[in-house]
Formats: sequence, C-alpha cells, structure tokens
Amino acid sequence: QVQLVESGGGLVQAGGSLRLSCAASGRTVGVHAMGWFRQAPGKEREFVAAINTNAPRTYYGDSVKGRFTISRDNVKMTVYLTMNSLKPEDTAIYYCAASYISSASNRRSEYPYWGQGTQVTVSS
Repeated sequence: QVQLVESGGGLVQAGGSLRLSCAASGRTVGVHAMGWFRQAPGKEREFVAAINTNAPRTYYGDSVKGRFTISRDNVKMTVYLTMNSLKPEDTAIYYCAASYISSASNRRSEYPYWGQGTQVTVSS
C-alpha cells in the first residue's frame, strides 16, 4: 500500500500563487508515476498534471499549461504542484495520486492510490 498526504491548499486571490505538496509513504519502491487531479463542486475529477519519478517527463492538462509546474523530490518521495496566475476556475479540491505504472498518465483509472485532498479556493 501507498499512503499519500497532501498539504499546502488555502485561500488565495486571483493572480496569486500556491504550492501544493504530496508526501508518499509505505510501499513506494516501484512507484514511477505520480499525478495531481482536481474536482470542483458538481464536476468530474479532472487531470491537472503528472510526472514520472524515474525519468524527466511531465504532463499537463490543457487548462493549466503554462501556469502550473509539477516537480518531485525522489529522496523525500514528495511531489509538488506550483500554481501561478491562479484563476477562480482553479477552485477545487486537489488530489494527489500514485501508481506503479511505468509512465505517468492522465487517466484516473491508472492510479490506485489517492490522498485525501486539499482545498484550493481562488477569490476574484
């Protein structure tokens, strides 16, 4: 099992920045893909960003490209999501996800392990 704990959410004004963290523990050997998804009230959970932990590859959803950056610290087994130029439509619960798949994916079904989520609220 892999346990994921997110932190760093909060309330920010439009145009501001936040950095989310996701710390992984447990059976993390072999976890090659970690990602961030988000879910706004009344909407489906959508892909935000993903990263390979064993190769320099990152992937982003279209709505966050150029504003968000995903990064990792393999020693700490922590993944970060730096969010800049935040917009009110970025308001959602942000979830961290992890998988043993060999390459990061934008598909929810590829990730068996999920954190509890952290709330991000962007005011206009």
